[in-house]
Amino acid sequence: MNNFPKVSILIPTYNRAKIILETLNSAVSQTYKNIEIIVVDNKSTDNTFEVVKEFAKLHPNVKVYQNEENIGPVRNWRKCLDYATGKYAKILWSDDLIAPEFIEKTLPFLVDHEDVGFVFTGTEIFNDDTGQRTKAYFIGNTGIYDTKKFIEGSLLGGPFPVSAGCALFRKTDLEKNILIDIPNKFGIDFNLKGAGNDILMYLLTAKDYPKFAFVNETLSFFRAHKDSISISTNKTKVATLYNIARAYFVENYITDNKLRKNFNARLLGFLLRWGKNIRIREVQDFYFNDYKIEISYMFLGKLILKKLFSIFAK
Repeated sequence: MNNFPKVSILIPTYNRAKIILETLNSAVSQTYKNIEIIVVDNKSTDNTFEVVKEFAKLHPNVKVYQNEENIGPVRNWRKCLDYATGKYAKILWSDDLIAPEFIEKTLPFLVDHEDVGFVFTGTEIFNDDTGQRTKAYFIGNTGIYDTKKFIEGSLLGGPFPVSAGCALFRKTDLEKNILIDIPNKFGIDFNLKGAGNDILMYLLTAKDYPKFAFVNETLSFFRAHKDSISISTNKTKVATLYNIARAYFVENYITDNKLRKNFNARLLGFLLRWGKNIRIREVQDFYFNDYKIEISYMFLGKLILKKLFSIFAK
């Protein structure tokens, strides 16, 4: 790789005093050495900031900052970018881990291939309380793929990540594609949610590149615990936030009529199953502006049949 470019590992954190050291150790243990680790504490109410400052005394490449007040999770993601000086950037949530070889095995895909927008790895989701471990986001062999595959899979329910915690990007793309807010009809402040903004990092980057890359190894580890967004928030509400984010992308960037119809059929299927538990009643409500809604009922039928088969198979 040319001149071993700098990679910024970004760790936004809030009230993670009990587990932040595991995350920090996974960051400083990278086999690729030209890295900086940017930690921004979002005015924690526990001693997270003190724990990180003590750790940084032993590691010169760890840079620690604290916001004067809590600015919300997504603004804190961007604050990490403000301090970063690397050409490439990897967001490492403060409850997750990466393998020592993560940067070494992902970086070449971006350095050597200008047409690759991002690279992600296989992931293990682990639960400290139950001991359960699950593999996720394995899509095939290590290599380079068309971003059309990622976009379609992300919109229609393929095995693709929503969290950027298993991916490496160019810093400029994250600066452009981390949205503080996502327009919606319900007054939802996405800066305070952190669910939906993350999948748009992928989708908005994917639209600008013909390729993405995947490493078929378990190099990322997501911690499932009661304080994480995905666990602490009602799962139906989290799914709703992600669908609003996907609808934002479809409304503004997708021109393929078949893909739009299939995506709307997926939204309708979601409403048929979960609509009574949320404020959204019509597919149109996922979209911010008046938007022509067409639905592929053949695709919807396949979704319903798939669900029925899964029920009867239990």
